[in-house]
Amino acid sequence: MKESMLDVLIYLFDHYMDEEADLDADRDDLTEELEAAGFRDGEIHKAFEWLDALAAHRDSDACAPVGQELSVRVFSEPEMERLDTEMRGLLLYLGQNGILTPLHREIVIERIMALDEDDIDLEQVKWVVLMVLFNMPGQEGPYAWMEDFMFEEQVGLFH
Repeated sequence: MKESMLDVLIYLFDHYMDEEADLDADRDDLTEELEAAGFRDGEIHKAFEWLDALAAHRDSDACAPVGQELSVRVFSEPEMERLDTEMRGLLLYLGQNGILTPLHREIVIERIMALDEDDIDLEQVKWVVLMVLFNMPGQEGPYAWMEDFMFEEQVGLFH
């Protein structure tokens, strides 16, 4: 049996996001399919709540295009406990290269902190970035870059 809310999110993203499925209209059917795939009802419910919170960011006026100004991000203690140096480096790298705006970086961090996971790894952070970019209007270019970045063999390390 699959245990993690993030596993449910990745499953949904992998199987439904490219089809532009209406997750709200299909929740009962999706819940049945997810249960048949081995996910627990509690994890499914948490995943839908996580997606609802992400959709609220997309629908808010706060996601209007942000200028390309640079910002400095100071991580709180709980964020530093959850995001190790490599993960914070990835977020910095994505910001410096125009993949994440400062606003989208904040949404990514907020959604990572909302995960019901004790241990987050770099691959999971990449998935959250991909999900956030997919759900934000006008981010097709950064989303495509991130998708390529995730699925190519990575040879180097982030510094």
